[in-house]
Amino acid sequence: MSALRYVSTRGAAPELGFGDVLLVGVATDGGLYVPTEVPPLPDGWQDEQPYAELAAAVMWPYVEGTIERTAFDELVADAYRSFEHPDVVPVRRLDDGLYLAELFWGPTLAFKDVALQLVGRLFDHELAKRDERVTVVGATSGDTGSAAIEALRDRAAVDCFILHPHGRVSEVQRRQMTTVLADNVFNLAVDGTFDDCQDLVKAMFADAPFRDRLHLSAVNSINFARVLAQIVYYVTSAAAVRRALGRDAPVTFVVPTGNFGNIYAGHLAHRAGLPVRQLVVASNANDILTRTFTTGTMAQTGVVPTLSPSMDIQVSSNLERLLWELAGGDGEAVDVLLRRFRDEGTVTLDAEQFRALGERYAAYRADDEACLDVMARYHRTHGLLVDPHTAVGLSAAEQHGYGPDRPTIVLATAHPAKFADAVERATGVRPPLPERLADLLERPERYETVANDLAAVQRRVDAGARLGGGAGARATDGHR
Repeated sequence: MSALRYVSTRGAAPELGFGDVLLVGVATDGGLYVPTEVPPLPDGWQDEQPYAELAAAVMWPYVEGTIERTAFDELVADAYRSFEHPDVVPVRRLDDGLYLAELFWGPTLAFKDVALQLVGRLFDHELAKRDERVTVVGATSGDTGSAAIEALRDRAAVDCFILHPHGRVSEVQRRQMTTVLADNVFNLAVDGTFDDCQDLVKAMFADAPFRDRLHLSAVNSINFARVLAQIVYYVTSAAAVRRALGRDAPVTFVVPTGNFGNIYAGHLAHRAGLPVRQLVVASNANDILTRTFTTGTMAQTGVVPTLSPSMDIQVSSNLERLLWELAGGDGEAVDVLLRRFRDEGTVTLDAEQFRALGERYAAYRADDEACLDVMARYHRTHGLLVDPHTAVGLSAAEQHGYGPDRPTIVLATAHPAKFADAVERATGVRPPLPERLADLLERPERYETVANDLAAVQRRVDAGARLGGGAGARATDGHR
């Protein structure tokens, strides 16, 4: 089999292999890389086996030609040794036909660990092979930042700059980023929203001289390597439910999502042959995805703060990958559509594209009141504490319907202790942090507040990155 190739959703960037896609993150034309084909799932995917073994088998066709198989297997196995549950992503039965896939057993208690613990190791391997270094810049609505920092801290060939919206993440989320005092980690609190942070990152990549001089690389789900690693838990959780049911039933996945990266991984799993009945988008009050999937019109309405801040997004970057498919791989058409969306704040899909969405997707929203109700009810009826993002997913599952003949898996995206204030408000119980993080709220912090201004952010990245010649900035402690 020849090595899989990757193309940009905008159609004007060079076709690349996996190693280059990993390191560049965003295509030079502003698009996102997608594989030219979706390899089928490996034989025996439904059999019970260690998570890391199946993960390596599922991902191998995407990376073949970039890394030796033995080395890849070792990297995957090492990535998941840091998870506290032996199943890595255990599946819990809640009701007849309703299951919870717990994605929060990694080092930072969120689903982003499942991908980023591997991505950090892939960076190390590829950069060592090339004798190169990169400057990673990323935007976070709360969880990507801490997972990326944990994966990239103290790595010799990487400087890591994470932008988060100042005052719009939970205290635990912030401290998981800002208490990592590694020399190669820089936290920038932007005076704006997550969408502003994301726009700043995209603008840095669009500045070709800046991008090339600092060897910029991405760690958000705009980097296809992130999406690739997330495909795996759709396969493992579906297999676990099918074994529990004793039959080959197609499953529905309900995914709390803001940036569409997590659910797009489920889309690829389905295209690879996973029997998926439906993919359900679960939105909070920032419901641009739900409105897009139910009306065919994508329209920005402004971001409002909610109890589920990781979903407080109005520009869902990864939707571009699905739009590319709906456009038949016409990158120019995608570019025109998204430029109009940027300029006008709204676009409408054509009738055929909207019909295609409805064949595989459903979408629902749950505001804070519904979220609190779900957290309270599941604690009362199941003795279960769930974080507000997972509660949005459970609400969407209830709205969509489930049962013995419609097995449904809700992705539990974060540990309840990451959002202890919201959980306590709903249930009266404050979930404790795991023992290894028990002193998190007492640890010293380091971050800097920056204006929502591209030039200001670029100056700070330029000063701190070792490729930028700004070694003197490394002594800056910023906010303490």
